[in-house]
Amino acid sequence: MDKRKIIHSLFKNRVAILATMHKKEEVISPILENELGIEIVVPEGFNTDQFGTFTGDIERMGDQYDAARHKAMGAMCLYDKTLAFASEGSFGPHPVIPFVPFNREIVVLIDKENDIEISGIATTTETNYGHKVVRNFQEAYEFSIEKGFPEHGVVIKVNQFTSDKNHMIKGITNKADLEYAVEFALKNSYDGEIYIETDMRALYNPTRMRSIEAATNNLIKNIFNLCPKCEWPGFKLINKKEGLPCSWCGLPTKLALSYHYNCKKCGYTEEKLYPNGAKQAEPGNCQYCNP
Repeated sequence: MDKRKIIHSLFKNRVAILATMHKKEEVISPILENELGIEIVVPEGFNTDQFGTFTGDIERMGDQYDAARHKAMGAMCLYDKTLAFASEGSFGPHPVIPFVPFNREIVVLIDKENDIEISGIATTTETNYGHKVVRNFQEAYEFSIEKGFPEHGVVIKVNQFTSDKNHMIKGITNKADLEYAVEFALKNSYDGEIYIETDMRALYNPTRMRSIEAATNNLIKNIFNLCPKCEWPGFKLINKKEGLPCSWCGLPTKLALSYHYNCKKCGYTEEKLYPNGAKQAEPGNCQYCNP
């Protein structure tokens, strides 16, 4: 099958909305336009913050995927288009190593004309995500430098738990503004302590922007993963089965034995054995040989 011909028959020369107000088009648009043959338009005045903010002044709508989907659907309806993209990030402790910060990015495609929804995902520990209680400008400045300031922005809050946007200053990218924000927060602090955190919005965070780019590339990979039966895009991984046998004892390990895929269009399912290319696991990955 000619994958590019099939994909271009669905997307080429169409206009798509990219729901962003944080300059994500800088990394997303070139990939989508080149691979799908579409034209990306960023809507003016579309407030994606209404679907949630990292600083907590607006609660996110649903989970991470829900928020991205709400953005895409909202922009698509507002501008009367049938094709839209949006992304959403999440930050927190690593699910296995809690003291390591973790970033997960999702980029979503919604095509109402062809009834297609496909997402791309990127996960990484390469993030400057962090926060700290500080008592003066010097502590705030040292934290900022450690987190990549001024190329990466920071946020100052009167206290850690405030959700009042009038008690926080975002998008700080120079020393003078940082001094002003620290002074402002200290004047409004009840205990002489204030809160500083990394600004995780894409336009203030080059490290996160690279993760969004990786998620967009993963989206393209998933779009071009066509169903073997009906040749529809988005042949999706739905389940990973553990049990790759150990090369020493032959007992099942926690490594993947197979991946299960499903086509939303025709319902076809397929199991692919040995997804990582190896038919046996190294003994170091065996809970019996290497307890």
